[in-house]
Amino acid sequence: MNNKIKADTWVWVVVQDPGENEHFLGQLDEENNISFIPAFYQKEDAQQCFTQMYRQKGKKYEIQAIFFDELAKDAAKNEFMIFMLSAVGKILQKIKP
Repeated sequence: MNNKIKADTWVWVVVQDPGENEHFLGQLDEENNISFIPAFYQKEDAQQCFTQMYRQKGKKYEIQAIFFDELAKDAAKNEFMIFMLSAVGKILQKIKP
């Protein structure tokens, strides 16, 4: 696997409150105290892993595709890392934008 994801690569993320006050669903690696946005190479992987993520009750969630560079800009602005994950939540790559 290439360690550098191209800016125009589509990745899949979970969006909280789509269409309203939408933002990416972030998670916390409590062991290392790292805030991160889970991202996936395949939509099916995101759908499968979504059930393992911490979510707030009463909120709407949607899995959406986004260009990696757009995700990286937002993650950097909000001081989040990006973790590329597998369908079972295994960390494939940690990216500090």
